[in-house]
Amino acid sequence: MNIQKNIPLVKYTTFRIGGPARYFITAKSAEDLIEAVRFAKAKKLPYFILGGGSNLLVSDEGFNGVIIKNQNSKIKIQNYNSKFKIIQAEAGVNLGKLVRYSAKQGLTGLEWAIGVPGTLGGAIRGNAGAFGHSVSEFIKEVKSLNSKLQVISYKLQDLNFGYRDSIFKKNKEIILSVILKLKKGVVKEIKKEIKETVVKRNIPPFPSAGSVFKNLLIKNLDKNILAIIPEEKIKEGKIAAGYLIDQCGLKGKKIGRAMILEKHANFIVNLGPLRRGSSEASGAKAKDVIKLIQLIKKTVQKKFKIKLEEEIEYLGFD
Repeated sequence: MNIQKNIPLVKYTTFRIGGPARYFITAKSAEDLIEAVRFAKAKKLPYFILGGGSNLLVSDEGFNGVIIKNQNSKIKIQNYNSKFKIIQAEAGVNLGKLVRYSAKQGLTGLEWAIGVPGTLGGAIRGNAGAFGHSVSEFIKEVKSLNSKLQVISYKLQDLNFGYRDSIFKKNKEIILSVILKLKKGVVKEIKKEIKETVVKRNIPPFPSAGSVFKNLLIKNLDKNILAIIPEEKIKEGKIAAGYLIDQCGLKGKKIGRAMILEKHANFIVNLGPLRRGSSEASGAKAKDVIKLIQLIKKTVQKKFKIKLEEEIEYLGFD
């Protein structure tokens, strides 16, 4: 277990934004994770488990606590039956790596996840999804570490998966490992679908945290609101937050070096330095992003009477 002090979090988030962490610990095993939590408790400091750094906005002042970087990333595979195989993966494995590994083994189901930033643990916690799929469809079992540092096993039915939600958003347990059940497929066809998904995803050309806001479930919306939404904009029982933001004319809006992406209004991107040697050498600040988020929420609320809910998580803000 490696303990460092005052480590800038800029390079550890996909937003490339964030001040220093008081302590930064790299954990490469479950034992390291346990020791890191004990360290934080001994110091009477809050701790945060960092995976791939996506869906996260860190304050410009940083985090006055312990960042625990989860680098547990082993993957094992075993037969289940004639149609399925089981993958056992640690929570720190990069999601893209898991997709490519599964494809190489001729296992289908995760192709949609290529290009989704972050780790498997983060994907489980927020029930990540895209193109009509979510990670919960493929989960068989999850092991986690509770507040008493005991290892707990959860079956699928115990995980309370919902739209961008799971039991881990409430109980704050640390996800250790996951068992996934994937169907056998044809390697050539799986790789073809992965390539097609990369094209469809249209990944932003600048650093971002991913989707800023959750899409809206129509079952939770007033009928008067639904009446003004074109039917073709309702997909899979949801209205895209990006559509509402677009209708407010906010695409391309900039504050500092943070901008609402013109191609996809539910993305805020970090445009990076204005120019070399400029006063904005570090690019966008968290305060710029916060101002854009506040502007979006206020404008959408005024136009549609809808309160947007953030998908990203905040760290280091009082």
